[in-house]
Amino acid sequence: MMAAVRLLLRTVSSSSFSCVHSGLGATLLRLSPSCSSRPKTQKRHAAHFTYQPDPVPTEYGATVKMNLFQSVTSALDNTLASDPTAVIFGEDVAFGGVFRCTVGLRDKYGKDRVFNTPLCEQGIVGFGIGVAAAGATAIAEIQFADYIYPAFDQIVNEAAKYRYRSGNSYDCGNLTIRAPWGCVGHGSLYHSQSPEAFFAHCPGLKIVVPRGPIQAKGLLLSCVADKNPCIFFEPKILYRAAVEQVPTEPYHIPLSQAEVVQEGSDMTLVAWGTQVHVMREVATMAQEKLGVSCEVIDLRTILPWDIETICKSVVKTGRLLISHEAPVTGGFAAEISSTVQEQCFLNLEAPITRLLISDCGHDDLSSELLPLTDCYLCVF
Repeated sequence: MMAAVRLLLRTVSSSSFSCVHSGLGATLLRLSPSCSSRPKTQKRHAAHFTYQPDPVPTEYGATVKMNLFQSVTSALDNTLASDPTAVIFGEDVAFGGVFRCTVGLRDKYGKDRVFNTPLCEQGIVGFGIGVAAAGATAIAEIQFADYIYPAFDQIVNEAAKYRYRSGNSYDCGNLTIRAPWGCVGHGSLYHSQSPEAFFAHCPGLKIVVPRGPIQAKGLLLSCVADKNPCIFFEPKILYRAAVEQVPTEPYHIPLSQAEVVQEGSDMTLVAWGTQVHVMREVATMAQEKLGVSCEVIDLRTILPWDIETICKSVVKTGRLLISHEAPVTGGFAAEISSTVQEQCFLNLEAPITRLLISDCGHDDLSSELLPLTDCYLCVF
């Protein structure tokens, strides 16, 4: 956790630090020679963050209080009601699914439109490709993102390449794959992974991760409507923890558009999914403890990602930190870092930093620890 060591330190006595004021007016903390070269970090488990709900939207009509899984259900309900070709399938979805995202839909729309499949992820996605290629709307559920790997060949070699290999004569763009994703605090090896970077290397797919109920419904409906195969990862720790006023009618949030959820002037923080809330909390700490103004950006769409919004922010702040729940090597933060370094090199005031999970694997449950401490250290 070298990034965490560099950036996040426990609160210590003022004698351990020397303070310097930058030209931006931000307070920079640097370790004094007397401080240990291996400072201790306080690790908090995944459940230790404060969810920050979005404001109540006014442009989409009446709203109802929903948590994240209920907003997903609402989006699926809207789709089944408006599109007679739409079908939903996966393991246990007919009974509501392990997280209850499809509860009541089979009773409302019938067993021919909401139905269970065998325990075979490759078969689920392969079937979805066929349904979509035939012109229907296919919404496949993989019970956990950790189990999406058996379907990797179907997603990468079939779904993503269908249009290209036919010269746009046919496609499976009506396919959306949903999967619960990310840390949950007690998921251990096979219920905690964040595999978005595996698929981000593959042209032809769109990858989306929402941060809350309002975003989840609007982005999921946009994935369903998009004419490209989409993978929609749902932060499972937020299924019940995230509650917002969500519009009951259908609405769409554009894909491939990041959102500045908090404006700032000294540093840009980029994240997606649950980590957006962690970064917002860190931004508050930085402002209160250090006088550092952080701009927080929710990337929302991993592929194709919004380069313009990120670079515009970095040009303004001169500094960038990227955080996600996947391991550091080959994580999508590396792609963001490389692109920003190429396009904003002359504007950078400090090296780009990634605050991620370590590469030691999941044996020590490192994937269940989100980086957050009581004192945020901005190293400029």
